Amino acid sequence: MKNLLFLLIGTFFGIVMFKSEAASWFRIYEMFQFKSFHMYGIIGSALVLGLIIVQVIKRRELNHIGGSAIEFVPKERSFSRYMYGGILFGLGWALAGACPGPMFTLLGAGFLPILIVIAGALAGTWAYGLLRNKLPH
Repeated sequence: MKNLLFLLIGTFFGIVMFKSEAASWFRIYEMFQFKSFHMYGIIGSALVLGLIIVQVIKRRELNHIGGSAIEFVPKERSFSRYMYGGILFGLGWALAGACPGPMFTLLGAGFLPILIVIAGALAGTWAYGLLRNKLPH
């Protein structure tokens, strides 16, 4: 039952991503050229909503869907890790025309060339897993 709920939420999220044009290569291209506010509005709205939801979870001490407590573990503060990671993520996003969320939305919409991007993302994740202990964090 829980997996069905996750499937329905994911499907709804994909439909919203597609209908809002957040998965549109053209909208992403406009964003990186600073020609349109559309994507910045979507990302900014998600950021504000995420901040609000995290605060509600912390203040009301809400539990995970499985019943366990939700814990927020503070991460080590480091300028370089976020700068290099952000640059790599942004370059991949700009080259592929999609970040991880819209990749699967585009696949669901029938854009089969996105399979190449998904394969590249999986290969990059696998490579990171191999090199993680050798990288500066």
